[in-house]
Amino acid sequence: MNLLKTVPPNLVQSIRAFRATDLQLEAARLGQHFLYAYCADTTTRQQVSSAIAQAFHFPRQFGKNVDLLRQCLTVLAHKAGPQSGFLVVLEQLPNTPKFDKEARETLLDVFRDAADFWADKKVAFRVFYSFQ
Repeated sequence: MNLLKTVPPNLVQSIRAFRATDLQLEAARLGQHFLYAYCADTTTRQQVSSAIAQAFHFPRQFGKNVDLLRQCLTVLAHKAGPQSGFLVVLEQLPNTPKFDKEARETLLDVFRDAADFWADKKVAFRVFYSFQ
């Protein structure tokens, strides 16, 4: 079964009807990296960035801001060698005064930039997210 047959290879979208566990199995079936961050315990921009960096096993300094996060998702991963593809799940992003709509869009823009970067290299980079 191809769970993602109707999903373009490079996009950022709401998780909608997908479940994280099914997406993880699909990433394994496709031989792609599965990156998962559960952000329900975060309330600020820095906490969200740190949670993502920790969950993705990025060096600690990459959780400090979105520019470093963007760099790790793109240039550093590309320099590591050929990539088979990425399936990313960001679950329960906060909806708080310190992580408002602008902060959420800024974060999702980082992932959109990464999707564009990998699209240019013909590597799948799909991101699914949900909000609290």
